[in-house]
Amino acid sequence: MQQTTLLYQEADQICEGYLAWHEDQKKPCVMVCHAWGGQSEYERARADRLAEQGYAAFALDVYGQGRRGHPTHGNEHLMQPFMDDRELLKRRLFAALETVRQHPGVDPDQIAVIGYCFGGLCALDLARSAHPAIKAAVSLHGAYVPPQLGEQAPITASVLVLHGHQDPVTGPAQLESLAEELTAAEADWQIYNYGHAMHAFTFAGAQSPETGIQYHPLAARRSERAMLDFLAEIFAMDEQQL
Repeated sequence: MQQTTLLYQEADQICEGYLAWHEDQKKPCVMVCHAWGGQSEYERARADRLAEQGYAAFALDVYGQGRRGHPTHGNEHLMQPFMDDRELLKRRLFAALETVRQHPGVDPDQIAVIGYCFGGLCALDLARSAHPAIKAAVSLHGAYVPPQLGEQAPITASVLVLHGHQDPVTGPAQLESLAEELTAAEADWQIYNYGHAMHAFTFAGAQSPETGIQYHPLAARRSERAMLDFLAEIFAMDEQQL
């Protein structure tokens, strides 16, 4: 496995991504979108684990080089500008996408995107973009509010949503609205709803149940398995091929 930092640019902002891959041949690539604290060891470790499974994996950077926050709190100033300007977010995501598609270890037409919390919204927005290279999108305890960037084109990526049933950030009404949105866009979609799981259920550092943020080991393990099975299906791989 090889690992490197990839610098790329959107407008005047330099971004710093992290790529893990194998040099033997071009591989399907999984883009890993970060939570609201910015790209961190958490996303880089996820990229390494995906590379160990046989993918190229790219932990992208929405905020820009050196712009990082706290793992669990106080990051509104970093995230909110992109929530308020989803066109800016789309441009930043597309800069990462086009950068990784040019890497020699990546099959440029076989891209998946996964994301955690804010990154889950990013994954859904890349699916909503209907970019032909995006074959799959996985949102893990993400946000679901649509970007409102004009008429929605048919969503050609398959979509998997991994949701904590007791997540106060995205309640039942938002989950139902997302299902209706994906259906109207003719997407192939699935939603797994994990009982007793709150927001950030995959993150071991999430320990604030009074605010609805809590690690849930069982949901974390099940969601990891569901994601890997989904990616293997989309890219027509089995465990032996991976």
